[in-house]
Amino acid sequence: MELSKRLRAIVDLVEEGELPADIGCDHGYVSICLMEEQKCSSVIAMDINQGPLLRAKENIERKGLSPYIETRLSDGAAALEDGEADTLICAGMGGKLTLHILEDAMKRLSTIKTLILQPQSEIWLVRRFLFQNYYVIVREDMVYEDGKYYPMMRAEKAAREVCGPYTQKEELYGPLLLKEKHPVLFQYLQKEKETARQTIERLSPEQEAGDISRRLERKKELLERLRCIEECLAGF
Repeated sequence: MELSKRLRAIVDLVEEGELPADIGCDHGYVSICLMEEQKCSSVIAMDINQGPLLRAKENIERKGLSPYIETRLSDGAAALEDGEADTLICAGMGGKLTLHILEDAMKRLSTIKTLILQPQSEIWLVRRFLFQNYYVIVREDMVYEDGKYYPMMRAEKAAREVCGPYTQKEELYGPLLLKEKHPVLFQYLQKEKETARQTIERLSPEQEAGDISRRLERKKELLERLRCIEECLAGF
């Protein structure tokens, strides 16, 4: 089936033979595509909301894939039992929600070897979590669609000794996106650079006394972010 660019990129991060659980499956398009392309023998499609899950089930039935894709109403991975999946897909949700789901899964599930993640915000926190829990980012991608940028990653469980900490630049913008000089990341960095510059220019020092310290601190943060962006762009 034809997918949006961001969902197509998620499917491409899944490898043949894996047993994925798609958390927050929405309409079930990723699960359906994985089965149609014969990447997986089965998929568990999960969502916290009954409405999207019913639509996913209808789409799955329409494609004749009900024997291979099981739908479950679930808060994150709560309805997933140990041993049922070796791969978690979490796409299209905020970074903090992604972390909440991952933290719960790590406590309960020992068989999760691979994480396919596409957080919509606070992605640096997600990358930091991966390092702290001994998952190594082995592939990254980034797409631009409908006016938004979507970074994503594939992380695999690794031995503790091979998991080094990421630098500030790597946490913010992705170690492999930077290493591979990803063209969409380049566009994103240029946009972020211009946005930071414009915001700094608007931070006028002629403000009420109570605002001065806050604005100076904000300007300092922006200048540091601008420096980091410029260092990243210099590597392209």
